[in-house]
Amino acid sequence: MGGKWLGTLKEIASHVARVAVVRDTTSTASWIGMFGAIQTAMPTFAMQLNIVAGRDAGDFERAIDAFAKEPNGGLIVLPAPNTIRNRQAIIASAARHRMPAIYPYRFFVKEGGLISYGIIPSDNFRRAAAYVDGILKGAKPSDLPVQQPTKFELVINLKTAKALGLEIPPTLLARADKVIE
Repeated sequence: MGGKWLGTLKEIASHVARVAVVRDTTSTASWIGMFGAIQTAMPTFAMQLNIVAGRDAGDFERAIDAFAKEPNGGLIVLPAPNTIRNRQAIIASAARHRMPAIYPYRFFVKEGGLISYGIIPSDNFRRAAAYVDGILKGAKPSDLPVQQPTKFELVINLKTAKALGLEIPPTLLARADKVIE
């Protein structure tokens, strides 16, 4: 996802030269792999990488405010309990600084975020039910294959794009699964 997030952010806001990865300080296991993927993809996009970390709304606001002191910034918000719980503060901080941000789930965009590209949680829940079904029918958990998400969705909020002064490329609009007007 790291390369997709960076590419989508650059496509929607070509001026972005600095990217802050917004992470939850209490959730270490999940963010390491995602951050590594972003680091690996970073040279392709010639952007500077930063980390914005927090555990509550105040932490996220202060960290985003500090990052926003320099121009041409954008945000990638990682999926984690505290980024989800404090999404309104993160979305509001990005809007206040007129900073483009890409989020992991559709509900961030429904609540005013610019763009999301990520898994469809309900699809993962359905697939998890198949695992449970197999186990209840006698399969050993260790014999079940590890699965990766297979369905992803791109959601764009045009109202937020307009407020940020961004024009969404037609090619990106055509790829979107949902466009919020």
